Amino acid sequence: MKLNEATAEKREIMNIEHIRGLISADMTRVNNLIEKSLYSEVGLIDQLGHYIINSGGKRLRPAVVLLSSRVFSYQGEQNINLAAIIEFIHTATLLHDDVVDASLLRRGHATANQRWGNEASVLVGDFVYSRAFQMMVNIDSMRVMKILSEATNTIAEGEVQQLINRHDPETSKENYLKVIRNKTAKLFEAAAHLGAVISNRSEEEEQAMAAYGRHLGTAFQLIDDVFDYNSTPDELGKNIGDDLAEGKPTLPLLYAMWHSNEADTQIIRNAIENGGLEHIEQIKAAINSTGAISYTARIANEEAELAIDAIKDLPSSEYLDALHALAKFSVERQY
Repeated sequence: MKLNEATAEKREIMNIEHIRGLISADMTRVNNLIEKSLYSEVGLIDQLGHYIINSGGKRLRPAVVLLSSRVFSYQGEQNINLAAIIEFIHTATLLHDDVVDASLLRRGHATANQRWGNEASVLVGDFVYSRAFQMMVNIDSMRVMKILSEATNTIAEGEVQQLINRHDPETSKENYLKVIRNKTAKLFEAAAHLGAVISNRSEEEEQAMAAYGRHLGTAFQLIDDVFDYNSTPDELGKNIGDDLAEGKPTLPLLYAMWHSNEADTQIIRNAIENGGLEHIEQIKAAINSTGAISYTARIANEEAELAIDAIKDLPSSEYLDALHALAKFSVERQY
């Protein structure tokens, strides 16, 4: 699918810095609330929590909350609270993910588990999760609680399914996509959905925003999986080949396995089954020769187009244009 000319023109006009500028005042308030809410008298919680929160994240998920609410001219305070809550949930998943994956590098910095150990990372992740739920209660909306509690449960299911899929070369494209929709896209979906919910919009508008977030998050994760094979550590902010080392059957790897010659197919299959980076250069060559990168990028672009299409009937504004541009950023970014 191709962007129509009007949308393509908007994309050229509005880059990621423009998007950030639109919501800079709101995001300052979100960041201040994050700092305030993260405080704990337990020094390790305070230290480790601030380390991960301030380690260079893009804040895309809270940005989606803010933009979604501004599309509907929301004027209250709940969008600020929800943006901080969404970022806390995301942060908790990162702390837990890095322990599960035994990751040493994230966003170009040592992971929290590398600096403070697995036990501290898991427990502080639990603190951040529980603080998010304390903040949810203060919003005093069963509808909000339902959306966020279902989202966190779905994310946990996605994490477990990804663990099950590890070292399994028989993972299908459908199963892979289900995992990333649960593990990554669900929080984007909740972020976009909540902007409509707090604005008291119709069911159709709510579902349009939810679909936008779901497709945006899927596109974002697909490109993240591409980066594991065609970036440098400085660009990626983590070690290249981490997915391969962990035996994760991501789409670029699976596609290369499905379309390689017999020898390369067996090497990729063995790498998924056993993990490790012994044959990473040969595997990267197979990924390039089979067109696995361009194939995965094409699927990501289709998801970005679906995100844009989902909100085509919403009221026109610079905030809606920003959501269009954010969908394109998710697939055109270099980091």
